[in-house]
Amino acid sequence: MKLTERVKRCFNASIQAQMEAVSLLADPVARAGRLIVQQLLEGDRVICCGSGGSAMNAQLFASMMLNRFERERPELPAIALSSDSAVLTSIADDYGYDEVFAKQLRALGQQGDVLLAVTIDGNSEGINTALEAAHERKMTVIALNGGDGGRMAGLLDGDDVEIRVPPHGIARTQELHLLVIHCLCDLIDVQLLGEPLDESASHNGKALLHEP
Repeated sequence: MKLTERVKRCFNASIQAQMEAVSLLADPVARAGRLIVQQLLEGDRVICCGSGGSAMNAQLFASMMLNRFERERPELPAIALSSDSAVLTSIADDYGYDEVFAKQLRALGQQGDVLLAVTIDGNSEGINTALEAAHERKMTVIALNGGDGGRMAGLLDGDDVEIRVPPHGIARTQELHLLVIHCLCDLIDVQLLGEPLDESASHNGKALLHEP
């Protein structure tokens, strides 16, 4: 097979995965977007965690909260638990990797905060231990999950939101997770700033913050 044909196959597989996922994910993503804004307006924060590629997606979400997405807006409070290598390695060395996010949550998490937990298949014990720690701190969880939901699915309670993308392999799952993260950022901006007068202005224009 020519390499260009292989590239086209990858693009088509990604497009197909997105088309299959939209009807399943639209409602939970909308609920997650509402939850985040509701808690932000209460003065709470979003704390994010993930491992490997999921850590990068979690950190990207936090960066777009703290800085900006597509429009100018006030900074929004978010923490990525995977970004401090000294903290991660010290906890892993003393207590094992399963505790690297949970111990941070027990120190930093507060009632009302939201945990955005990103995992490919719901079976990352470091993420699942963090979820349990978040519940101990009376935090609500948004689980960005995949596959059959894994053990994580059974740990969620009625106040949590699970966004479980259909199983299409690791690459497609991470791509769908990234799309969901971009959707969440867009939903947050629309709720806080209103609809842009011109969609093209979302890349370089400014909008006034709506009063809550």
